[in-house]
Amino acid sequence: MITTLILDADGVLVNGERFADVRARTLKTDLDKEREFFTGVFQDCLIGKADLKDSVKPYLTSFGWQGTVDEFLDYWFKTEHNLNADLVSYIQKQRSQGIRVVLATNQEKYRAEYMLKHMGFDGMFDKVYASVHMGLKKPAVEFFARVVEDLDTQKDEVLFWDDDQRNIDGAREYGIKAEFYTDYTGFLATMKKYSFDLALNS
Repeated sequence: MITTLILDADGVLVNGERFADVRARTLKTDLDKEREFFTGVFQDCLIGKADLKDSVKPYLTSFGWQGTVDEFLDYWFKTEHNLNADLVSYIQKQRSQGIRVVLATNQEKYRAEYMLKHMGFDGMFDKVYASVHMGLKKPAVEFFARVVEDLDTQKDEVLFWDDDQRNIDGAREYGIKAEFYTDYTGFLATMKKYSFDLALNS
């Protein structure tokens, strides 16, 4: 029996246009520099080894940004402020029925804080696990191990949803059930296989 749902943020609970696509359309970005940043120092930001504001500042010009670091981050975070309203409603109904709902996301500290304060994640979940606070990120098996151990639950009672196959593989390697998120319709169909039915919670 599933007693705990663990969900990813971007691509699952947060949908709509990605900031990378918005940048490509609206800013004259140096793609090589962009790739260098996001595959390099940004990865350290995700686990708390670097500060995003300090790290992104030298790259602003190459991103085609003329404003300040704070303005850039504000633009970034607001661009991706697109909640999956149907899924949010679903998980709140599940919580009302006693299912524990948890967020597990790879985020640096400023966006993690934005999600908690401005996207309502602080009151939306029973627990929030962000990579920056854990010092490691998905798909590391250790990430899932620490989450499940902190929740003090059994592996076979946990179901994890993500839109990145690498994270699905990491969760399954640890030993918990994991499903690939594509859209809300597919999500509902799969949840019924786990004996979850939205109609029961209406």
